[in-house]
Amino acid sequence: QVQFVESGGGLVQPGGSRRLSCAASGFTFSDYAMSWYRRAPGKERELVARISTSGDFTTYADSVKGRFTISRDNAKNTVYLQMSSLKPEDTAVYYCHVRAFDYWGQGTQVTVSS
Repeated sequence: QVQFVESGGGLVQPGGSRRLSCAASGFTFSDYAMSWYRRAPGKERELVARISTSGDFTTYADSVKGRFTISRDNAKNTVYLQMSSLKPEDTAVYYCHVRAFDYWGQGTQVTVSS
């Protein structure tokens, strides 16, 4: 069955960096575009970034453009989110996701605070 295991979250100071990882299983990873979403307290889940199957094409939410970088390693069935210049408003639970599957993992909590 489809499974996503997100990791790498934690407490980060404003201006800091963090790299999230998502290990995927249960499907042919290289056949699907991958996305990172986040849900901040009291807000709807929002799309943060998406990457094509080959990794050649990426898109970002305006709020993270220039600060976050999505990448993938198809040999390891893993997608990454490198986050830099973090702000308190980036505090959220971060999830990886494939639009074709009605499944969400546990996510990983990122808290940006001094």
